[in-house]
Amino acid sequence: MLETALATFVTFFVVVDPLGVAPIFMALTARDSALDRRRQARHGVAIAAVVILVFALGGEPMLKVLGIGLPAFRIAGGLLLLLLGIEMVMARHSGLRATTPDEEAEGERKSDIAVFPLAIPLIAGPGALTSVMLLMGEASGDLVRQGVTLAVMAGVLLLMLACLLLAGNLVRVMGVTGINVVTRVFGLVVAALAVQFMLDGARAAGMF
Repeated sequence: MLETALATFVTFFVVVDPLGVAPIFMALTARDSALDRRRQARHGVAIAAVVILVFALGGEPMLKVLGIGLPAFRIAGGLLLLLLGIEMVMARHSGLRATTPDEEAEGERKSDIAVFPLAIPLIAGPGALTSVMLLMGEASGDLVRQGVTLAVMAGVLLLMLACLLLAGNLVRVMGVTGINVVTRVFGLVVAALAVQFMLDGARAAGMF
């Protein structure tokens, strides 16, 4: 069970990337007061948690309704996470893990960014939603393992909240270069996990 908890933590932490979201959050709330930033951080994490929980509990039934098998989703999700890992290693931003330039510009014009772009797509983006469905699918039929998975995800979201509340200090201490170095290391882990997801899906589909 410890192995499951550790694997879930590493996967979700590197995909959600609290250290990478913190400077984006600071940039989007630069004109807001400290009180407003804290309020938006709390609301954004809470909304993202609800979205992620819906996908965690309802993802597999939704796939069945659509006629999509879990092996196919593992392969497709692995491909998506592989692109995310490559993006992180290259320290580039796309709509997978961060906001696009147009979305960021819209976010800067909004007085409250809790729902968009903070909750979606910065926290509960395609990578996070794919990961949570894959992890819950791996634990299908094992209620204890699923409970551990959900508990670890809740812990990562609490870390996200802490990073957002301390975003100013994190950016000053680590700097842009430091954050990019950490992101690149996490990107290698995401890429390896993505390949493993694809291999598991191919094996479950009887491809080898």
